[in-house]
Amino acid sequence: MPLDLFSLKGRVALVTGGSRGIGKMIAAGFLKAGARVYISSRKQAACDATAAELSALGEIVSLPMDVSTVAGAKALAAAIAARESKLDILVNNAGAAWLEPIDVFPEKGWDKVMDLNLKSPFFLTQALLPLLRAAASGHVAKVINIASIDGISVNPQETYSYAASKAGLIQLTRRMAVQLAPEQIAVSAIAPGAFASEMNTVARDQAEETAKRIPLRRIGTDEDMAGAAIYLASRAGDYVVGSTLIVDGGVTHAR
Repeated sequence: MPLDLFSLKGRVALVTGGSRGIGKMIAAGFLKAGARVYISSRKQAACDATAAELSALGEIVSLPMDVSTVAGAKALAAAIAARESKLDILVNNAGAAWLEPIDVFPEKGWDKVMDLNLKSPFFLTQALLPLLRAAASGHVAKVINIASIDGISVNPQETYSYAASKAGLIQLTRRMAVQLAPEQIAVSAIAPGAFASEMNTVARDQAEETAKRIPLRRIGTDEDMAGAAIYLASRAGDYVVGSTLIVDGGVTHAR
């Protein structure tokens, strides 16, 4: 086994939604594995603060941008292109959720979530294809879409647009993977379970209670998420194409 099987040394990565939660976990893991990392999020102060915090781990750059629109996705791609001649790894992690009963679930709760969770990964990847193709001339470039176990099985919460968007993202991952694999761009996805974040406040604030419903009897850690992402992003995951890696401690199989 090559010693550098999981190394990201010399690779350039972009993590959207990288200022907090799962995106921050992945960004930190990539830095430790040797990558140069760009993080993007809608709020500049949060994005800049995370970049400053993680700078002790390696080279990281904050590029605040709202990628929920096609214009925002193109702007972020242009900002990367102005700094880099290639992009080895794209992590489409930026996301939103909306919880409301079915009788009153609003259109804005549908559109906001669908735009960020499903439209954004497609159009940002599209805008970054020239840089991904440039990276793929030397090795397999990677696109990693962050889905959710809620796109695979049903939980009790009335997060209709979130569940639909994540299920759609898993299928979109397959469709994009088939198209881009011949160009040496491997598209895959991660479906996280319970990880503490501002989006998953139940896992964050009720970790012990949440853990009782997970076969492994704990919520996910930063290392669990970073490890999964590094696997897919590195040489170790080059032959993973179109698959969704479930990282949930077994909860999907227990539902």
